Amino acid sequence: MDSTVAAALAARVARLEAVEAIRQLKARYFHSCDGKDPDAMRACFVHGPVEIDYGALGTFNDREGLVRLFTQLGCHPHLLEMHHGSNPDITLIDADHACGQWSLHYQQIDTEKRMVTQLGAVYYDRYRRVDGAWKISATRCEVTSCIVVSMAEGVSQVVHTGRSLPA
Repeated sequence: MDSTVAAALAARVARLEAVEAIRQLKARYFHSCDGKDPDAMRACFVHGPVEIDYGALGTFNDREGLVRLFTQLGCHPHLLEMHHGSNPDITLIDADHACGQWSLHYQQIDTEKRMVTQLGAVYYDRYRRVDGAWKISATRCEVTSCIVVSMAEGVSQVVHTGRSLPA
C-alpha cells in the first residue's frame, strides 16, 4: 500500500475512533446520571477548570460543583430518571479537541410527590483528550421544552408547560 494512502487511512480510522470514544463518553455521562453515580459522573469531566452551564440549575467552573448539585438534587431512590441522548453531531477540531451537540429527552418520575417531568434539551459540548481519554471540558444545556404533570390523588393535572424549567 502506498504510504500516502496508508497515512490517509490511518487518519480516517483515528477520527472514527475519536468520534466513537466521545459517543461512549456521553453515554457514560447519561448512565451515571440515571444510575445516581456521582463518581462516574465526575470521571466524565476534565480535572481542573471546566465550563458547565445548566441554565436554571446553575453554572460551575469545576466538576465538583456539578457533582455536589447532582448528589443533593438527583441521588434519591424516589427519583426515577431517564436521560436519552440522541442526534450526536461531533466535530473533531484536532487530535485532542472536539465539540459536539446532542439532543436530550429526559424523564423524571418522582414517586414521593407523584409528579412526572418530561423535557427536551440540547447539549453544546466541548471535549479534550487527556492522557489518551476523551473528557468533557465545557458543556451548556439549553432546555427547549418542558411539561410537568402532577398525579396526586389519582388525577393527572398539568402543572407547567414551556421552554424552560418551572420556577
